[in-house]
Amino acid sequence: MKMFAFFDHWKKDLPASVVVFLVALPLCLGIALASGAPLISGIIAGVIGGVVIGFASGSPLGVSGPAAGLTAVVLTAIADLGSFEALLVAVMLAGVLQVFMGIAKAGIIAYYFPNAVIKGMLTGIGVIIVLKQIPHGVGYDRDYLGDESFFQRDQHNTLSELLYMLDSINYGAIIITIIGIALMVLWDSKWVKRSSMLSVLPGPLLAVASGILLAKIFHSTPGLMISKEHFVTLPSINGLGDLPHPDWSAITNPKAWKVALVIAVVASLETLLCTEATDKLDPHKRITPTNRELIAQGVGNMASGALGGLPLTQVIVRSSANIQAQGRTKLSAITHGLLLLGSVLILPGVLRMIPLASLAAILLLVGYKLIKPSQFRTYWYAGPMQFVPFVVTVVGVAFTDLLTGVGLGLAVAIVHILWKNYKVAFHYDVKTHKPGTPIHIQLSEDVTFLNKAGIKRTLHELPANAHVILDATRTMDLDPDVMEIIEDYLFEATRANTQVDLLGFQCHLPRNEAMPRTSAKVKREKTRAERVSL
Repeated sequence: MKMFAFFDHWKKDLPASVVVFLVALPLCLGIALASGAPLISGIIAGVIGGVVIGFASGSPLGVSGPAAGLTAVVLTAIADLGSFEALLVAVMLAGVLQVFMGIAKAGIIAYYFPNAVIKGMLTGIGVIIVLKQIPHGVGYDRDYLGDESFFQRDQHNTLSELLYMLDSINYGAIIITIIGIALMVLWDSKWVKRSSMLSVLPGPLLAVASGILLAKIFHSTPGLMISKEHFVTLPSINGLGDLPHPDWSAITNPKAWKVALVIAVVASLETLLCTEATDKLDPHKRITPTNRELIAQGVGNMASGALGGLPLTQVIVRSSANIQAQGRTKLSAITHGLLLLGSVLILPGVLRMIPLASLAAILLLVGYKLIKPSQFRTYWYAGPMQFVPFVVTVVGVAFTDLLTGVGLGLAVAIVHILWKNYKVAFHYDVKTHKPGTPIHIQLSEDVTFLNKAGIKRTLHELPANAHVILDATRTMDLDPDVMEIIEDYLFEATRANTQVDLLGFQCHLPRNEAMPRTSAKVKREKTRAERVSL
């Protein structure tokens, strides 16, 4: 990207970067807390994800940072390796593996996720964000801000948290949340967008400013006061000596390599899923080069591990917030990383004044916009092949985690494909067959092992004493497994006194191998027949 073109849309990118920064800050801290890592490691990862990956990536709107999906992996790995410093070496090794994956063009995996599953993932993430942020919005902050898993580290879950919050409602937090949402909705209205002065100011920044002001007012108001644990917690940095450093002795530990492989695979899958989802949300329909994205993530993880940060992936919550804030280029992602760095170094006191309820209000609106209730109706009318994988993915993501939910959606989509290959175009109805009329079975251009069950069923249901024409004249690729089924049928046909004519099979046989056949001649001409397409 040319330097001048890089700043072509700065009027939209800079306000969007502020929104992404406000979303990313609590997520970076919350994920570090949940991972059992130093809080500063989350901020380091956020800065590297914004600046380093922002420059290296080819994604115009994707934002990278520490991911909630890796918290369990990191928490377990720290215990297995004995220290967070040893984990940093594994993060760097994972980055190296990701670079090799990108060079090997493993990014093509992203194009095999069905649209119904990707859209279901986005909707499911929206559902889990809304459900997770409601407790924070009413002042119940036992779970960390940014958790995206149904089952929590404290043995509770998303639904149980909604029950527990009823005993810990803080009315000051509720007022802050409601006013924050109202301000952001107002700033999304056409009236504000028509004003060149007002539209420059991001709605989420107003929500945070109002939250700080209201928290100050409520401080001396009984029943509305917000206690210290309901504000952003930020670590103090006295110098580079406070940053975690890799323990290089871990590089000879086989466990570190095992952890590196797990991080590389999980982080790459989450990145590819989020890359595909971000491209779907992009109003300008730009396509991210996925292999370059894997290389960028690898470079980012090497830098993050070296500087004391958590493992990184592209993350959909921050990316969707970027899109909703009308970001246009990667400048917004890079600037959000610089804002994270600058605010922690220069304005830590101001950040500690932000109530978590204000940040919950921002995330609640982000989640609602991801859900898009109209999508359920769209996929319903698209038919079961689209609707079922979509709904299964939504439910799976909302009530398990991202990768499990996507895996369930993919499994259902694959089952649908197998069932379609088994059912469609293979059924032969004996009742509709006219006696004395040849049965013409036309094989399609590509006959794969997925067609085995349907072909076997169709041939098995053919009546005895019939005249069957198996026609492969249009077939370009015939799977050997299917050939074996046809050969078996030829022997059965002899016993059933069935005449079978074969057309076009010779070119699908290995050289010098003859196709076993019945005593009838193989006809070269087409016969008027009842057709069953395979």
